[in-house]
Amino acid sequence: MESATQKWTYSILYLAFLYAILYLLHTFFLHKLLVGNQPLRLKKNPDLPLRFRSDGTFKILQVADLHYGNGAVTRCRDVLESEFQYCSDLNSTRFLKTMLEAEKPDFIAFTVGDNIFGSSATDAAESLFRAFGPAMESGLPWAAVLGNHDQESTMNREELMFFLSLMDYSVSQPNPPAEESSNHHKRGRNKNIDGFGNYNLEVYGASGSHLANSSILNLFFLDSGDRETVQGIRTYGWIKESQLRWLRGFAQVFQGQKQDLNHSHDALIPTTPPALLFFHIPIPEIRQLYYQKVVGQLQEAVACSMVNSGVLQTLVSMRDVKAAFIGHDHTNDFCGNLDGIWFCYGGGFGYHGYGKAGWPRRARVISLELGKGEKDWTGVQRIKTWKRLDDEKLSKIDEQVLWESQPSA
Repeated sequence: MESATQKWTYSILYLAFLYAILYLLHTFFLHKLLVGNQPLRLKKNPDLPLRFRSDGTFKILQVADLHYGNGAVTRCRDVLESEFQYCSDLNSTRFLKTMLEAEKPDFIAFTVGDNIFGSSATDAAESLFRAFGPAMESGLPWAAVLGNHDQESTMNREELMFFLSLMDYSVSQPNPPAEESSNHHKRGRNKNIDGFGNYNLEVYGASGSHLANSSILNLFFLDSGDRETVQGIRTYGWIKESQLRWLRGFAQVFQGQKQDLNHSHDALIPTTPPALLFFHIPIPEIRQLYYQKVVGQLQEAVACSMVNSGVLQTLVSMRDVKAAFIGHDHTNDFCGNLDGIWFCYGGGFGYHGYGKAGWPRRARVISLELGKGEKDWTGVQRIKTWKRLDDEKLSKIDEQVLWESQPSA
């Protein structure tokens, strides 16, 4: 039998061995732990708040339906036979880098969902890093909402939005803070709003101008859901009443600000900032545009929910929403007007999403311009948009003015 002295010696040696192992892990390996093949580190944040340039402009690059899969091994869909052999997700990456270089936007909006094609993405985190890689490398602020395919991989919708909010230079939010709701006593994110990815971003005036500390443009992002069953019928998701209530709450705040500014007689500060809206699944009223003049191409039926939740009526009642940008139907890229609000498709961007052979992938650009007073800027004066095609010339098409401020009487 072992003596007490021998047992004590073995215990000391065992503890010494454990200490040595822990020391080596801490000294040589802990700082090399990897998350998603990247060194563990803090998120890189963009310069905030979002603001107009000194020349009075603010440009948004809209990326619709990126449908990223697994990179070089993921083949393109609906391209010419001569292009297919060498076409993959990397074509989508190249197109995004080309657009960033050509348009030099101030903000990137992955705003009509289906950023990754869940059924083709074996690891959601890895696909997200690759899909948004050019945006993170650019150092520009960017935001995203979800479509109906993002959650089909290894993350649910809540996990996806939380992950997106932690990526470099992202200003995406899982949901609005609780203090923006009527439940001020609750901490964290608002639990009384449907979906994940409902948030508002404010854009301020140019540095050094009279508007530098004023929010003069609102960007609203909404989760339009994925799939649901209504009365035994499978249909697409829709924007719920809780989300519309949140939007109407903003409108009431803006109306109060307008009254205060009217009493201040400060003509340089815009009374009601214009707003743009971004979501994925189109609303049912878009089908009315079949019979109206549109700018762009309408090539497929509008795939919307069978439920009409009153989105259009809410936007009209808010009075500040000038345009809404949607996706989902990849071969539609048109803008049409419903009750004074423009609804614009982005057109399919990603090469792994369905498209039309011979019809180039495309991206939409949204350009906002401030008005110029005698001495300073006077708020948003004009909103324009156009599209760029992924062809040899990066062709610019369908440029139009969506909204222009009318001088006060």
